[in-house]
Amino acid sequence: MPADPLLHPDYEFSADAARLDAGRVHLLLTEHAYWAAGRGREVQDAAIAGSRSYAVYHRPSGALVAYARAVTDGATFAWLADVVVDPVHRGRGLGTAVVAGAVADLETLGLKRIVLKASDDGRGLYEHLGFAPLDDPAPWMERRPELGK
Repeated sequence: MPADPLLHPDYEFSADAARLDAGRVHLLLTEHAYWAAGRGREVQDAAIAGSRSYAVYHRPSGALVAYARAVTDGATFAWLADVVVDPVHRGRGLGTAVVAGAVADLETLGLKRIVLKASDDGRGLYEHLGFAPLDDPAPWMERRPELGK
């Protein structure tokens, strides 16, 4: 993937799954993302295995500093999840870079819809990249084990 001219030269976006440091992803999510608190490493590894993963790396150190993944059938639908940026590297557009890179990759699939659940602090970033609230959220439903049958 060519270099993003809007991304600072000290950082690099990648969709290369072979390059992904799953341990670092797990650490970032469990320490800096409230929705992933308590998520075990085996669960995170399974989530990565069932998803397309995207990362931003700090070029001088090679460290993974931002991450996002997409759960998709590769033809009609994707759910963008687990967007996280290392707090040490925040404020440099890395959240925007990892989400924009993921969306660009997913757009090549011709999907009908990409959805996400926006956190309050991420809402502006997602709106800037073209995400909007659902026109009619009423038909959407969920099933959670803790709710019973």
